[in-house]
Amino acid sequence: MPGPALRTPRHKPCPRTRKMTVIAQDPSVEGLNGGVLTVSLDVPLERLAPGPRGSRVHVIDYDVSNNVLYRPTSKGLDKDHYVNMTDRDRLISDRNFHSLNVYAIVMTTLARFENALGRRAPFSFPGGGLYPGAAPGRGHVIKVAPHAFVEANAFYSRRDEGLFFGYFTSGKKTIFTCLSYDVIAHETTHSLLDGLRSRYMDRSSPDQAAFHEGFADVIAILSVFQNSKVIDASFPKGRKGKIAPGLLSSEKLRRSFLVGVADEMGQELKKVRGNPLRNSALLKPSPRYLEEDEFKEEHRRGEIFVAAMLNAFLEVWRHRLWDIGLEERISIDRDRVVKEGAEAASHLLTMAIRAIDYAPPVDLQFGDFLTALLTADHELYPDDSRYKYRAALEKAFVSFGIKSIVKSGMWNPPKTSLRCNHFDSLKREPDEAFAFLWENQKRLELHPDAYTYVPSVRPCSRVDTDGFILHETIVEYVQILDLKAGELSRLRKVRKPNKMPNTEHVRLYGGGVLVFDEFGSLKYHVNSKVDSEKQTKRLKYLWNRGDFNQPQALRRFATLHRMRMLGGAADTKEKW
Repeated sequence: MPGPALRTPRHKPCPRTRKMTVIAQDPSVEGLNGGVLTVSLDVPLERLAPGPRGSRVHVIDYDVSNNVLYRPTSKGLDKDHYVNMTDRDRLISDRNFHSLNVYAIVMTTLARFENALGRRAPFSFPGGGLYPGAAPGRGHVIKVAPHAFVEANAFYSRRDEGLFFGYFTSGKKTIFTCLSYDVIAHETTHSLLDGLRSRYMDRSSPDQAAFHEGFADVIAILSVFQNSKVIDASFPKGRKGKIAPGLLSSEKLRRSFLVGVADEMGQELKKVRGNPLRNSALLKPSPRYLEEDEFKEEHRRGEIFVAAMLNAFLEVWRHRLWDIGLEERISIDRDRVVKEGAEAASHLLTMAIRAIDYAPPVDLQFGDFLTALLTADHELYPDDSRYKYRAALEKAFVSFGIKSIVKSGMWNPPKTSLRCNHFDSLKREPDEAFAFLWENQKRLELHPDAYTYVPSVRPCSRVDTDGFILHETIVEYVQILDLKAGELSRLRKVRKPNKMPNTEHVRLYGGGVLVFDEFGSLKYHVNSKVDSEKQTKRLKYLWNRGDFNQPQALRRFATLHRMRMLGGAADTKEKW
């Protein structure tokens, strides 16, 4: 007789996330039922120590202006104590909530980067910088100070390995930047972009200087828009939950939705970041901006990039509504309009993050990033016929004078077939990647006299909505060539600026990204060469600025944001 059947114990699947309540935009924005608009985020689940302090984010509530270190937050680490709370005064006065709010948004932004990239997202700072004798390597944890100083400012600092949020009084109110979703996401994006492309903080072209600010604004704005509650609260309540088609034209959405959200995002907080969303929403497409002196300043130039992304967002949103009533000009269910807008923002957010892997590591131009956007999305979604994300992006960027680097719109495969013979090792070892560069120096058109190094090798697995998994390995390399201005004549494509003396020291940066498929074959080589016409433009731009050979220092975002606060970038007049 067979024995009794063995019964295996049933195990509940381990949760991957926890719910945490945060302010959806900032305390000035009201929900549909009054009170501050809040949203519940799915935050990666991890063991939390008081702070909160986790494996990647450590909230340290130190106020340098008053020399006060507040007790680490211990409330709400295991359970969301603020669910459904919309009382503005209680949330603004609760320091524990401030710490939880900033932790949740930083962690959610980090998780969004890692989900899009298909791997862990690193920070750029070395780690252990405060501890003498610490082993070299990248830092694992970013420090976050929610009440860092009394000033209308917030910034990321590589040197200090942290994000710092100020607070200030306006009339009888105290304004906390750590309660603004877009400010937190903006500064977190600076830290993550610096980890992925540390050379983007070097002095280079006007586009590269503007890209850090523009990209951080785009990620922050789309992160807010992907929350359906934000979009829902931005539309007036209509009869029977319907939205008339006249309210969904590109012009109406721009003026009512985009400008409305921009104006709602806290009048006082404009002192911190200006109002790039409103400026960009009202910026009429024109290819002339890139050549105008006004748009050489990096915040203003970054608004061109933001405007192109916002126009593409509106185009995609309307296209998603086309087949469900917009074409027939009938009213559309409000919930469906909100859902399609949030999904459009979410997909564009993922596209923007993934494109970093396909962008050159030095001397970035807006056209390079457009090409990276189109290529990265095509790898996972070859068929763009349904929602036309890539078509909308290309149309929007071209309307602002930004064109893809290549005619096809996407990076071309290598001219010769290259394969790594020790691919399993290359996926883990920068030394193996350097050996590949050495062996294929001529075929990759690397400069033989330049110092070359490999800062990162990153295997990744990206998953599309159909469950298709794309395995790739991203190898980043950088080349540096030092010479005198008189020696530039040895190069084929680089010319020195007028009136530059032959004895002037010149440093040229080149580099590229190698994208390998899962079998070790090179799919793309995205590069910016040491010997190229771009170097001539870069040298001329830096020479004309008058600080060509100033010591290269880390660009402090505190200074940049203070310039914005003080009007270093003038507000855009309505040009639409």
